[in-house]
Parts: sequence; C-alpha cells; structure tokens
Amino acid sequence: MSTPIRVASVPADHPYVRHLGLPGDGIERLPDERKPGQRGWWPPRMLEPEWVRRHADAFDLFHVQFGFDGRHPEQLRELVALLDDLDKPLVYTVHDLRNPNHPEPTLHDEQMGVLVEAATALVTLTDCAAALIERRFGRAPEVIPHPHIVPFDLLDGRYAAPRPPGRPPLVGVHLKSMRPNMVGVPLLRALTDEGLGNARLRVDVHSEIWDPQAPAFRGDVRTTLEHLEKCGALELRIHDYFTDEELYDYLASLDVAILPYRFGTHSGWLEACRDLGTAVVAPSCGCYAAQGDVFEYQCDEDGLDAASLRDAVRAACEARGEGDPSLTNSGEVRSGSPSPLATVARRRDQRGEIADAHLRLYRRVLAGADAKAAVA
Repeated sequence: MSTPIRVASVPADHPYVRHLGLPGDGIERLPDERKPGQRGWWPPRMLEPEWVRRHADAFDLFHVQFGFDGRHPEQLRELVALLDDLDKPLVYTVHDLRNPNHPEPTLHDEQMGVLVEAATALVTLTDCAAALIERRFGRAPEVIPHPHIVPFDLLDGRYAAPRPPGRPPLVGVHLKSMRPNMVGVPLLRALTDEGLGNARLRVDVHSEIWDPQAPAFRGDVRTTLEHLEKCGALELRIHDYFTDEELYDYLASLDVAILPYRFGTHSGWLEACRDLGTAVVAPSCGCYAAQGDVFEYQCDEDGLDAASLRDAVRAACEARGEGDPSLTNSGEVRSGSPSPLATVARRRDQRGEIADAHLRLYRRVLAGADAKAAVA
C-alpha cells in the first residue's frame, strides 16, 4: 500500500472538505488545530506561518479552501513565500470570486490575487467560475464539482421518506444575519405584494438582527417583517444559528428555498437542498445556476427584478407539485422541468469521482514539485 498524501487542508472540519474524500482514498487531511477555548475551525491556525514552520514535516502539500478572509494580503504573501521556501506546493480552490461577507470587493480581490498567483494548481466548482477566473487571471482552473452536504446516513434514514401529499407548497427565505450580499426588504416586498397563490411563505432570521440591543440589529427588516406577519403574509421564525442537523431539518421541511443574494459565487445551501429534494430559486448573479438546475430570477448589485422572482417561485412550486413523490431524494426526477435534487445514488458515485479527481491532482502537483527539485 502506498503512503497517503498528507494535506494541510484549510479548513479540514467542514462538510464540503469532509466530503471530498473517502476512507482509503490515498489522502490524509490534517485535522484543524484550535487555540484553547476556540470553537469551530475559524480562524484557521494553519494560515499562520508559525504553524507551517512547526508542522512542515507533517504535510506534503497545502490546500486552501476558504477561511483566509481574516488574513491581511501581506500576511498571505508571507505565508506563500514560506511555503515556497519549504518546497510545499500550494493548491487553491476558488469558492468565492466575491466574498459574500464583504460589502466591497477590494480586500477579497487582493487576498484572492495573492493565492491565485502563488498556487501551483487552481480548482473551482463550476465551468462558469472557471471561465471567469481564466478571463481575470489568465489561469485555467480544474473544475471539480461540489460534493453532497447532507451525510449519507441521514439521506438514507430520516430524509428518505417522500413529502406528505396534498399540502400547499412551503416556500422558505432565510435571511440569516443579513450579511452584505443579502437582499432584505425589497425581496420581502416582491414576494408579498402580489402573493404566491396557495403557497405559504416562511421567513427565518437570526436573533442578532432582531434584538435592538445587538450590534447587528436591522430595524428596517424587523419593521417590515412585523408588519407582514401581522397581515398574514408570511410565517416568521426568529432564532439563533441552526446546528447542521437543524439546518437539514429546516431545508427538508421546505418545498422551495429562495437564495436571497445580490452577489456571490457558489452555495453550499443550494447543494444541501439538492440532497434533500428541495427546489431552489436562485439569483442570476454568480454561478449558482451552474451548480445544478435551479429556478432563476434576475438579481444582482444593480437591483432585483420582482416579477422574475415571483415567476421563478411559482414555477418552482408548480414543478414541485403538492407532495409529488417523484421528487424525493430516493426517486426519479420528473422530466420537463429543472431538477431540484441529486439522487443519493448519484451523490455516492460523485463523491468517489471527486475523491479520485483530488488524488490525481495532488499526485500531479507533487510530481511537478519533485521534478522542479531535481532540476534545482
């Protein structure tokens, strides 16, 4: 048996990264290192030069996925220079061409530019993003699609049953904490001004934008939602952040999920919806439609087209049907309309393909590094 390729993955403990591989696939991803008391993987300690120096003998290559938004471009330059000095190849998967948490693109552009220029190999998730990257940076990334998000044991278990038939479609919008790429009040008005037929509209928000004492408070969103709820136009849910399983339960309860974005690139929520058989209404900005079949509406930084949003939601509700069992995650997809899901069997096959693609990529990168070292 060959020695596994050891990868310093930034991060490691994230559903996307966990589902890039399979047991025994020839790749060993180092676990995230946390400071005392730190919860989760952010900020990633692997991006700190001292971590790299201390663990230089423990990994063969360095793979940045995301999490570098907390590092100044000069800190990233120091990191990539150190990796070069240590002869550690850098792989960078370009998830975001525009950071959804940044009101302006300038900082992310500079951070991304450092990584793109220094990377031995680039990866992205869609042909759409690959074309944009090549046009912008003159480099053609390898396209490896987004894997499933929801674990297979849950897809085979609690989420395998068909939706109950005969109920009005449930349409969901989760405004989360109203990060900068979110469309708030205009989207709510577009959905409620004319109604959505017999569909029910559920809107979720995080407590931190509801509480007047919280730094993230959004009075405009709260006022609008309180009015619309009082009018009976929507069902309102205010809560803290979902756990992973709470998120899956929420998405599985919906017939249609709306992505309320005015900029961005790719979406893990979209992939979770496809896993669960929930139709997705996605904006025209970014590369969401390239990830999988969606019902698209016109929305970007220039504004929202309300009529196209309503049309997309109505089309998604019609395609979903009222409990149509042919649109469950374990069944066949009705032809003639966009598919909201990827079947579990297809996701299993895809995960093996994704693991193989990464193994081939890493082997090529390391072979190139070995050849470079031999010439030097």
